[in-house]
Amino acid sequence: MYVGSFVLGAQFPGQGQGEALHRAVRSAEVAEEAGLDSVWLAEHHFVPYGTCPSAVTLAALLLGRTRRVRVGTAVSVLPTAHPVALGEQAALLHLTSGGRFTLGVGRGGPWVDLEVFGKGLDAYEHGFPESLDLLLRWLREPAVAAHGERFSFREVPVVPRPSEALTDAPGPEVVVACTSPATVRLAAERGLPMLLGMHAGDEEKADMVALWRRCARAAGRPPEEIADAGHVAAGVCQLADRRQDAVETLLKAMPGWLKQGLDAHVTVDGRRRAMRDPHAYTELLCGLHPVGTPRLAGDRLAATAERTGISRFALLVEGSGDLAATEDTLRRLGAEVLPRLR
Repeated sequence: MYVGSFVLGAQFPGQGQGEALHRAVRSAEVAEEAGLDSVWLAEHHFVPYGTCPSAVTLAALLLGRTRRVRVGTAVSVLPTAHPVALGEQAALLHLTSGGRFTLGVGRGGPWVDLEVFGKGLDAYEHGFPESLDLLLRWLREPAVAAHGERFSFREVPVVPRPSEALTDAPGPEVVVACTSPATVRLAAERGLPMLLGMHAGDEEKADMVALWRRCARAAGRPPEEIADAGHVAAGVCQLADRRQDAVETLLKAMPGWLKQGLDAHVTVDGRRRAMRDPHAYTELLCGLHPVGTPRLAGDRLAATAERTGISRFALLVEGSGDLAATEDTLRRLGAEVLPRLR
């Protein structure tokens, strides 16, 4: 089992954006010091929900500041990026970090981002499979040409080629954020592990893993690939000597951040949004995830792994909005939770 930190660079009410980013960077450094396995970086545009607009750029910084921990994007939003440009960046980080980079990609949402970056709603609603396949070809082939609906260009050489890296992997690992059966099938057919969201409970996660396995088998993926797929589950973690204290910490801070951040999202086409109640959502997350004592956290992570077959976790530890509390949870994760799991 592998446990990592999920970093949003969340801007809580009364905080500046620089403060949020400082906490994000510092928490990643502490994650390595504490012995965690990975750091996963979220990407958002124009909203205080997350102040990092380029997960791959922040990944480059953190790979340079660390020596052991894996760094991944969770996720780079593919409909607002050119897959070749993203592939070049991923190859660069893979080569220069000794294979410590993981590229997580997803569809994102129908937000105004699509308008600002000139991609349009069609890139979100229909263009993800073409973009994903072009990205995968760039990471696996020596030269690439494209003749699709969205991307068309003559053959060009892949420079730098990630497959030439002197690492254990032929190229950077790619994972796909999955929130629907269609995306689960898309990932499974290509043999790509899933990243599952914080809102999903163990039963829903188990159903998605089972669907992934069925679709992967139907697509003819190798049995060992299916058995060894390292799916990732996002969650929330807050540690304290009493569960009540951990829950109260999050209930005081997270609803304000969630309301401020979610209310700032603007759709590209004016469609109405059904937003979660921030307080009820915080309560839900506290019930689903390792929020409480280190013993409870270890038991909950082990139970989720057993019920779902998921082996990797990306835990949001900045839910208090406070750097000292964030560092404390990270250090206790490393010192008091990880030994219980290993």
